[in-house]
Amino acid sequence: MEQIAQQIINWLALSSIYALLAIGFSLLFGVINVIQFSHGDVALTAPFIAMAVFASLGALLPGADLVVALIVAIFVVGVLGIVLERFLIRRFRTAPPMMALVATVALGIVLRELIRILYPDGSNPHPFPQLVPGSALSFGDVSLSWLVVAMMAVTGLLVAVLTWFLYRTGLGLRIRAVSQDIEMARMLAINPNLVFRVTFFVASVTGAVAGLFYASYVGLMRFDLGIIAGLLGFSAAVIGGLGNMAGAIIGSVVLAALDTLVQAVFPDGAAYRLVVAFVLVVLVLVFRPAGLLGRTVVEKV
Repeated sequence: MEQIAQQIINWLALSSIYALLAIGFSLLFGVINVIQFSHGDVALTAPFIAMAVFASLGALLPGADLVVALIVAIFVVGVLGIVLERFLIRRFRTAPPMMALVATVALGIVLRELIRILYPDGSNPHPFPQLVPGSALSFGDVSLSWLVVAMMAVTGLLVAVLTWFLYRTGLGLRIRAVSQDIEMARMLAINPNLVFRVTFFVASVTGAVAGLFYASYVGLMRFDLGIIAGLLGFSAAVIGGLGNMAGAIIGSVVLAALDTLVQAVFPDGAAYRLVVAFVLVVLVLVFRPAGLLGRTVVEKV
């Protein structure tokens, strides 16, 4: 019973992280029609920025709160998303999909190498603090940490805010208009470039929160963690249906459940978690290419 309880806690924690990453992938693809394969690397720069800011603040203002460093890191990653959209991804908006794919994969490599080179001792793992210490509930040898509670609460809050933003604000209406028909949006005097900048900021901020939670959950930050985070977030988005926020959440829950099950049932299951995840992605693409909640669009030529 205790083992089952522990696996449920792990499932909830992973679902929260995957959902925040998958929402970013789906939002970017739904609006810009580009798969941003460096999204995981952008998200996982947040822990490094947070620790660098925290160390700098500690030197200038002893006793400076970690919360300030976290807020700064989230904002900086959001701005980084805008910069990447303006100077790189915008140029591939109307290019063949393969060009955007290669460019974003290369961008991820650049980000990882910059962290490895510029961050002190960046090639090695660094400890990352538990953002919310303590246990909220204990059951024998199993405890539900406040960190997992915070992860679920923040994920739910961000999903609610994003839903309100997209469906109850003028800017959200413009974003949905551009995602459906960019040419018609231009005829309605909507500035697509502004929409793209806002979309990249929102997706990058959401990814930064996921990156901070991911680093805190595993207890360390590593320059190459963005590869795994990005692949898992993208897989969850594909399973649920790229471009569909609800699908991203459902896909994250399904992927996290499978991930947890593999690690719990099979000996050395952690070594096979990515294999099983991608087998599921392949099966979804074969039997339901649009994803669990996606809809197949038929174009007449």
